[in-house]
Amino acid sequence: MAAETEIRTFLCRSDNIGVLIRDTATGACAAIDVPEAEPLLRLLDETGWTLSDILVTHRHGDHVEGIPAVKRATGARVTAPAKAGDAVPEVDATVVEGDTVRVGSLSAQVWETPGHCADHVTYWFEAAGLVCAGDVLFTLGCGRVMESPPETLWRSLERFLPLPDATQVFSGHDYVLSNARFALAADPDNETLRRRAAEAERAAAEGRFLIPSTLGAERATNPFLRSGEPALARAVGLPSGSDPAAVFTALRAWKNRF
Repeated sequence: MAAETEIRTFLCRSDNIGVLIRDTATGACAAIDVPEAEPLLRLLDETGWTLSDILVTHRHGDHVEGIPAVKRATGARVTAPAKAGDAVPEVDATVVEGDTVRVGSLSAQVWETPGHCADHVTYWFEAAGLVCAGDVLFTLGCGRVMESPPETLWRSLERFLPLPDATQVFSGHDYVLSNARFALAADPDNETLRRRAAEAERAAAEGRFLIPSTLGAERATNPFLRSGEPALARAVGLPSGSDPAAVFTALRAWKNRF
């Protein structure tokens, strides 16, 4: 993690992950989504941080319902996907593919990453070495496909693959244990995955969660990002060398039934 950046992750609701990103050079601080107001405001009080921005990944209620209360308490500027329309409350600015957002001296590229829903965006803080993936990419998993064919979500996931191994991935939910069980069913001979699943079990027993992950860990263990690997094609009954989008589609359908 870049020295000028401080991060806090915390549970909201039942399994949402709240994220605060602070630029130590300026004191500017952004929340990635606001699933619930109280935990976020409590953490701001504990840290003494001043919230300047709320960056919204998508319009779903479990990511935006805390915005009005937090904005009243902090005056934070709300940035949301333009394609969300009026579904996100209290919006001050909208973003589309290729835009840049700034949090103090930190900057993030905006990627449109549909598949989970049509308006979903991802924030890629390149200099800070982190990406806020919302409900597109999870630790050992991916989001449920909604409002599009499965191939759309696969194309969004492909955008993460070239990022550096050390890139930290902040996702919107803690589904790690259920994702690990499915990953082991789909990729049972993956020794790295077995170690990662054991780590997830230990973390849960200790009251921790494996968020953030890293791109290196996800490329090695996340079955959905591994849709181009022969082992995953065989797992869904397709020949080696099959189109990764077809493998992903079959994997996602299997996960829906799992």
